[in-house]
Amino acid sequence: MGKVKVENIRAYAHHGCLKEETAIGSEYRVDVSVNADISKAALSDRLSDTVDYVHINRIVKEEMGLPSKLLEHVGQRIIKRIFDEIPIVTAAKVWVSKINPPIGGDVEKVTVVIKEKRIP
Repeated sequence: MGKVKVENIRAYAHHGCLKEETAIGSEYRVDVSVNADISKAALSDRLSDTVDYVHINRIVKEEMGLPSKLLEHVGQRIIKRIFDEIPIVTAAKVWVSKINPPIGGDVEKVTVVIKEKRIP
């Protein structure tokens, strides 16, 4: 078993419950960690035997481009696509962070963490 992490994926997106949030948009950060058996890739040196982090980045960018009210919803969509499109992934954890959220205080970011295991 191994772990592949793609960290600090930056995106400008239009998520939120307030009309202003979806109209104006804001900066987001997404981190992804997946578990998979990467031992075959360690021996073969073939991309097809591992988790392609370019694929993970593309999934995140595409899902961040679809507006949602809640960060939880975006995170769940990202995990679903990872499981649907990357068969060797056995577990995934996604952090979706909104930078400088409009909550009336000096807050760097808010983060939602979604973690799931593949159901056999």
